[in-house]
Amino acid sequence: MIIEQIYTNCLSEAAYYIESEGEVAIIDPLRDTDEYVKLSKDNNASIKYIFETHFHADFVSGHIDLSKQTGAPIIYGPNATTNFAVHHAKDGELFKLGKLTIEAVHTPGHTLESTCYLLRDENDKPHAIFTGDTLFVGDVGRPDLSSGNMTSEELAGVMYDTIQNKLLPLADDILVYPAHGAGSSCGKNLGSNTFSTIAEQKQTNYALQPQTKEQFIKAVTTGLGTAPKYFAINAQINMNGYESLVIIKEKGLTPLSVNAFKKLISEDVLVLDTRHASIFTQGHIPTSIFIGLEGRFAEWAGSILPFDKPIILVTENGKEEETVIRLSRVGFDKMQGYLKGGFEAWQAAGEKVDMIVDVEADELAMDIPHDPNLVVVDVRRETEYADGHLKDAQNLPLHEMTNVAHLAQFNDSQNLYIHCAGGYRSVIAASILKKEGIHNLRNVLGGWAKIKEEKKLKIEKDVSVLN
Repeated sequence: MIIEQIYTNCLSEAAYYIESEGEVAIIDPLRDTDEYVKLSKDNNASIKYIFETHFHADFVSGHIDLSKQTGAPIIYGPNATTNFAVHHAKDGELFKLGKLTIEAVHTPGHTLESTCYLLRDENDKPHAIFTGDTLFVGDVGRPDLSSGNMTSEELAGVMYDTIQNKLLPLADDILVYPAHGAGSSCGKNLGSNTFSTIAEQKQTNYALQPQTKEQFIKAVTTGLGTAPKYFAINAQINMNGYESLVIIKEKGLTPLSVNAFKKLISEDVLVLDTRHASIFTQGHIPTSIFIGLEGRFAEWAGSILPFDKPIILVTENGKEEETVIRLSRVGFDKMQGYLKGGFEAWQAAGEKVDMIVDVEADELAMDIPHDPNLVVVDVRRETEYADGHLKDAQNLPLHEMTNVAHLAQFNDSQNLYIHCAGGYRSVIAASILKKEGIHNLRNVLGGWAKIKEEKKLKIEKDVSVLN
């Protein structure tokens, strides 16, 4: 028996490769399927099943492309309605995999079709359960995503019944393999480990503690942040199908000359620059949006960029394919190519460039008392801001900056000093503001981590939000 967790850090996503006697099952594959195919070929095995725990909202699954490549059926649990052929597993249905058996365990709550897969060993002993977004390490899946006409409280009630009747009765030594780890927006309290046991979760997971249904509903629905806007889009893509990644890569990896790039810009195509933040601030193509590959790239792209607009890319040399693949993972399929030779080619052609002024936290501390037009813009999440922020700083979380009405509060008569926690989100925010014509701004290097070290700066907390 082989179980391999294939973890993708920037999405905090776990897919699974299970093998026995030359037969393979893949659970919750990402859109780029090459790794699963290579693993099976290297092991002289063949992919027999593709299991989906639910309609993923935070990434586009590779189920359709992988099924076309291998001929393996796509398996969903009950209540999964798709526009492509799938096998709907009944609750308790068994699937043979070599000497192993995989049992479908219908576990509605995160979504109505959510299904876990219980792996039994060659002696029919339950060994591991692949829980998707139903059960995480330290948490359960958020019940506020679209699933029929039910409210989040109603879905949470369904999840309570699932936990009581399907998960808590499981043996303590069964391994728990979820679809996500810390950093995912699919829950609110995910632990740092990417796997666990039923016993450990019974001891430490707040959602598995003895409590009434009413207490459970309150516990799992309180404190949920707003789901990223691309979640609904990705869920629909996973239900309805998508264009092959091969075709998307062919279009997205088209090299564009400077003149061809300029022509597309004139046609209102969006320019996305994925170089490192420290490089982008020193020089970039005017009106381009920055989202660097070094951060939670795909998640921020899905939260900020429009899905209906063509995109052209500026990347570091050799990072073109990685950029296209990571964008495709969250549903972007309108990439039209990349700037051949990168930003250096643009500079060499004598084209106009823009930049963002970087300042240290001590410079901000010196400027605040002497500049009546200075405005500190804190682009961290509301809870981060509440836990500590500069006196009089304006909080505009990065994910809300796609709302033009929020940006209308700023103008070039102000001196904007933008910061986040460490310096990644603030550069994204600065690029958005510059695209909207607001150029009198500075990026605070090191963000809040450096700001809070400055003793001259006044720090406040908002206890009402934290409580």
